[in-house]
Amino acid sequence: MTILTLVRHGETDWNRERRIQGSTDIPLNDTGREQARAVAAALRESLDGDAVVASSDLSRAAETARIIADGLGAAAPRTYPELRERGYGDAEGVGVEEFHARWGEWAVADVPNAEPWPVVRERALRGLERAVRDARATTAPIAVPLIVVAHGALIREVIRHATAEEFPLQGVRLANGSAHTFVMERERLRLIDSPALATI
Repeated sequence: MTILTLVRHGETDWNRERRIQGSTDIPLNDTGREQARAVAAALRESLDGDAVVASSDLSRAAETARIIADGLGAAAPRTYPELRERGYGDAEGVGVEEFHARWGEWAVADVPNAEPWPVVRERALRGLERAVRDARATTAPIAVPLIVVAHGALIREVIRHATAEEFPLQGVRLANGSAHTFVMERERLRLIDSPALATI
C-alpha cells in the first residue's frame, strides 16, 4: 500500500492571467514558489518520517517538486513525461473567457488538436503506477509516502477515476498548491482527502 499525494504545481503568470497552459512549458512565478514552500511546510507537519517526491517534467511542476523535496529533506525528484498536463491543442495560450466563448464547457469542449480525455486519464494512471513502482523499489521494504506534483486537468482526471466520476463537481477548481491524497493498493486508487470533496 502506498499513500500518494498529488499536488497541483504553484502559480505561473499564465495562471494569474487565466490563460490555458496545457503542455506549454510556462515557469513558476514568485507566488508559485511561495505556494510550493507552503505545501512543503504543511507536508512536514503531516508526514511521519520520510517521503519520496516526483513530478511531471514540465518546469512549473518540476520546480514545485524541487522546492517541496528541499523543504522535506527528500532526495531530488524524478520526473515523468506521462504526468504532463493535458495538451489543449488550439486552446493553449487562450484566455478562459475566450475559451468558453469559442468551445463551451471544459468537460465537453471539442477543441481542435486537443488530447482526448480518455488518453489523458490512461497516461496519468500509467505515469502514477510507474512513479509508485519506482518509489517502492527505492524505499523497500518500508512503505514511504509518495508526493507527486502534476497539473490541474490531469489531477481532475485521476480524482474522477478514483471516485467513479463523482468528483470533482463541474465548476470546482483545483487551486494551485492544492493537495489530494489517495491510497494506492494493488494498483487501485482510493481518494481519501481532497479539497474537491469539500462539497459533500
